[in-house]
Amino acid sequence: MRPDAAEAFARCIGAGGVALFAADTVYGLACDPRSPAAVARLYELKGRPPDKPAAVMFFGVARALAALPQLGSRTRAAVETLLPAALTLLLPNPGVLFPLACGPEPTTLGLRVPLLPALAGVTVPVLQSSANQSGGTDPRALADVDASVRDGADLVLDGGTLPGTPSTVVDLRSYEATGEWSVLREGAVARDELRRML
Repeated sequence: MRPDAAEAFARCIGAGGVALFAADTVYGLACDPRSPAAVARLYELKGRPPDKPAAVMFFGVARALAALPQLGSRTRAAVETLLPAALTLLLPNPGVLFPLACGPEPTTLGLRVPLLPALAGVTVPVLQSSANQSGGTDPRALADVDASVRDGADLVLDGGTLPGTPSTVVDLRSYEATGEWSVLREGAVARDELRRML
């Protein structure tokens, strides 16, 4: 991505815009998770039903943990062990933080912390979803993103060709109490690797 990617990205998000960017897995869309107007635009670009949840992405594990004080010590340790990585962690959200990202289950929060050095300087969280039309193929390259999505974004950051496998979704909602976890979507991080880390 271009040298000023982090600054341009943060400026776009702060202004209520929607950014199209290269994540660590596939191309994604991002916006301010606290802005109803920005979230509505992102969902509209994707053709995504407004009741479907999205993830909240932080660009650093320490920033994520500071924003999620409700996590217990066991879950916090798991987050520190697993992230940054191509994972989406489903976490308990008893304080109903970032409700616009939670869909019909406000007490569950999807967390992403990618390994993405180009955006490591971004200090604000974003609501993030893949940059495909709802139900479509996850885009590996900017050319794979539907033209209507590219044209509708306020900022486009080209990061070349990406791996193309979406994040693995791991359910940690019971981890604090029982140590149990499960994989809800197979993806970029293998189950055996998760088992080794947890």
